[in-house]
Amino acid sequence: MAGAARDAPERPETEEEEYRLSVCDKLCYAIGGAPNQVAGSAAAFFLQIYLLDIAHITPFQASLVLFIGKASGAVTDPVAGFFISKSKWTKIGRLMPWMLACTPFTAVSYLLMWYLPPFVSGRFVWYLIFYCLFQALTTLFQVPYTALTMFLSTDQKERDSATAYRMTMEVLGTLIGAALQGQIVASAHHSHNCTTNLPLNTSSPTDSWHDSPSYPEPSDSLSHQAKVYMIAAGVIGGVYLLGFTILCLGVKEKDDPYALNSDRAIPFCKGLRLTMKHGPYLKLTASFLLISTAVQLEQSNFVLFCTHAANLRNHFQYLVVTILVSAAVSIPFWQKFLQRFGKKCAACGISWMIPFAVMLVTIPNLILAYFVAFVSGLSIAASLLLPWSMLPDVVDNFRLQNPHGKGQETIFYSSYVFFTKMSAGIGLGISAASLEFTGYKPGLCRQSNDVILTLKILIGAVPAVLILGGLFILLFYPITEESRRETKLALEVLRRSHQSTENLDEHREDTSV
Repeated sequence: MAGAARDAPERPETEEEEYRLSVCDKLCYAIGGAPNQVAGSAAAFFLQIYLLDIAHITPFQASLVLFIGKASGAVTDPVAGFFISKSKWTKIGRLMPWMLACTPFTAVSYLLMWYLPPFVSGRFVWYLIFYCLFQALTTLFQVPYTALTMFLSTDQKERDSATAYRMTMEVLGTLIGAALQGQIVASAHHSHNCTTNLPLNTSSPTDSWHDSPSYPEPSDSLSHQAKVYMIAAGVIGGVYLLGFTILCLGVKEKDDPYALNSDRAIPFCKGLRLTMKHGPYLKLTASFLLISTAVQLEQSNFVLFCTHAANLRNHFQYLVVTILVSAAVSIPFWQKFLQRFGKKCAACGISWMIPFAVMLVTIPNLILAYFVAFVSGLSIAASLLLPWSMLPDVVDNFRLQNPHGKGQETIFYSSYVFFTKMSAGIGLGISAASLEFTGYKPGLCRQSNDVILTLKILIGAVPAVLILGGLFILLFYPITEESRRETKLALEVLRRSHQSTENLDEHREDTSV
């Protein structure tokens, strides 16, 4: 009895050490996801202006590329979730083989997405094919990568810490992507023959033709603009291979620690129905569906706004870097904040960008623009960290209500990404189409009043409404800090009971033999 009493405290300590992650584990896991963010950041900030001003496809065609591309990525999410949930355990895990298979193809598709083909009539089809392929392949990587969080550790604090490392590295990846792309391609968007002191607005699109810069003929695939974009694409494409190599070497995937060996994976369709009926998941997804759409609109239209509506075309790359540096630096702050005050309270920081963005739209001043960029970075950091920190809590809550099923993690993550990508695709498609309807003309140094007004609405009013709507829905999110602690204790009891049951079954088998 005395020996048992002395041994009792050591068991939790051993289990705690078993599921504790080292700093090296967290860094390698975080670096593995950075390449997707590097490429995604470059595409988010520069793809729309590339399609309009370099490739010279129409705004309506650009809207189709952006919407159908995002939609293809969104549709791939549940498909990926289905097949990954059916995957069997291998020597390197259940999720790692998927990331290994799609990484080289993702790098190639990204490179071709920025290639300016020598033909003109089929460019729309070219960019549509390779943007859709890129979105689908990034999804095949992102779904198992994000679900990997659940298989690093069972400890909520360790998972939250790994998520904070991941988000910090992803924001740094976003910064690197935007900074690399911005610095390399900045010369492709300088106003060569424009007079910077001209009035900000013109009365009609035809009045601006005399302001057209002397861009090289876009049909020439060796033009300066095409070269600099291909250089940036080659550098970013190589980052994919480096990031996955570090992930493979530094992260070990663990099998589901909660499931009994006798437990069977829930069929995908049944699991999807259960997921769509889970209240906390629905509220979390609906909230960040709106918030992520607002952030996507800010990103995709910010360079266009600086170039055409705020007379800041020579500063846009530095403003983008300011946003992302602010976001990267503030991730540790938000991690500490949500640990102390709770995740729902930290969500209020997302709304900080609203008044300052409205000020920039109404008063396009350079100093104010940099201040708005700084505050926007703080809000974007909160919007990036919170959903991925809250989603494991939702999965734990579901696991507690459905203790004898496994394989649900990929369904939660893939369906969440599906909804956010689909909503972002719709938002980006509508924003690009609205530029077509208001008379956007590629290559002009000054656009019409209608185009400038549209850009101001897309930067100011629309994101504000979406963010406020998302935060309102988040008020009804039921998982609190207290309920998280209760779930953690209940799952720990469940895991120990599973271990005891398995040990008892093994003992019975040994006895029968």
